[in-house]
Amino acid sequence: MANEKDKKLVEAITSMDEDFAQWYTDIVKKAELADYSSVKGCMIIRPYGYAIWENIQKDLDARFKATGHENVYMPLFIPESLLRKEAEHVEGFAPEVAWVTHGGSEQLAERLCVRPTSETLFCEHFSKIVQSYKDLPKLYNQWCSVVRWEKTTRPFLRTTEFLWQEGHTIHATAEEAEEETIRMLNVYAQHCEEVLAIPVIKGRKTDKEKFAGAQATYTIESLMHDGKALQTGTSHYFGDNFARAFNIRYLDKNGQLQYVHETSWGVTTRLIGAVIMVHGDNNGLKLPPRVAPIQVVIVPIAQHKEGVLDKANELKDRLSKVVRVKLDDSDKMPGWKFAEYEMKGVPVRLEVGPKDIEKNQVVLVRRDTMEKISVSMDNLEQEVLKLLDDIHNNMLEMARKNRDEHTYVATNMEEFKDIVENKPGFIKAMWCGDRACEDKIKEETGATSRCIPFEQETLSDKCVCCGKPAKHMVYWGRAY
Repeated sequence: MANEKDKKLVEAITSMDEDFAQWYTDIVKKAELADYSSVKGCMIIRPYGYAIWENIQKDLDARFKATGHENVYMPLFIPESLLRKEAEHVEGFAPEVAWVTHGGSEQLAERLCVRPTSETLFCEHFSKIVQSYKDLPKLYNQWCSVVRWEKTTRPFLRTTEFLWQEGHTIHATAEEAEEETIRMLNVYAQHCEEVLAIPVIKGRKTDKEKFAGAQATYTIESLMHDGKALQTGTSHYFGDNFARAFNIRYLDKNGQLQYVHETSWGVTTRLIGAVIMVHGDNNGLKLPPRVAPIQVVIVPIAQHKEGVLDKANELKDRLSKVVRVKLDDSDKMPGWKFAEYEMKGVPVRLEVGPKDIEKNQVVLVRRDTMEKISVSMDNLEQEVLKLLDDIHNNMLEMARKNRDEHTYVATNMEEFKDIVENKPGFIKAMWCGDRACEDKIKEETGATSRCIPFEQETLSDKCVCCGKPAKHMVYWGRAY
């Protein structure tokens, strides 16, 4: 009976090769990460999914504070007149804005925007609190939710309301602001590789793809199992665009009024979607150990036999001092538990039964490879910690290998189109820098420019689209 139930549990996930979108949705629901709500386009983040976000948040928050940033909180609503102060910014967000027009039964004198992002609020505040160069820099971060009225939604990847952090900083010089923009992009890249085991490509967005109101947008791009790209985090350099619109000026050391230079940067709960799509398999999630809510699950074997549960509890108490551990002593069959925690992506399963107790050992099962290892109880803590590091490193390496094997080179449009249709993944190709070529590539292939990578290569001397002299090597791809 247990085997039949186990089979049904696994069969609840559509094969990723059969229907990747349905596979993704099945994992989100079956692993109890999120559920749909009665509000169109909005999701309910369930405890297990929120625990992953908390671990992401905890790591990033520590990194932000280590680089001198402070957390603040801005209002949820933005007056329409404030939003319209920076023309390019409001034009970029206008299609996605949700408006509040009434307070109770009374119509508001001015519409309020439900924040899609908070640049304008931060700018208004900065204009009030900065007078002198001694007040700079201001290094702020906000953890909050934002609303963008999306036409097509998918849990974690694109929802009407989502959780994120948005950093906003102002500096005395352009050089300091530009340095901050790259520094925070590197913080995101380090988090993705060191915590989420996701390798990323770092680079600059084209002018077409940059953030509304920014002089330059930098991005980290990652590749999903289905060969689609995901913008995993962005960092923006605004120059003094917003400072001029909001009159954010300071007295420099010579007593001259100068405009500040500004940045903003953010990542969202789509990082959870990235974890699912980079690491998951047909048995469910595979969670990188450093972000997993449960790093080790203890499953007693023949737990009704004398001493088994006592030993399982003893091992839990020991491990709880070094890892996030759960003991499942429910009356479900072991096979059901195995399938359940594989679905939830728990990095290590610890099995202990009467025979193991006799041998003073436990069996550790890796979620990444499903390899079983017998280890002595005497140095269990050290063995588990070492195994978790090994799992992280292996997951990162496997993701990097998958990305590299699905990164292709195109030197003309015929090659480009063939790759897009038959070999999903990143495409490296040269570009002349002309917006018309970028538009044509998207129109004819559905692929967009993902970034102009910092690490440039010369694949040819001609643009892949028009054949004119090339200026940049660009990563292209179909994307979420």
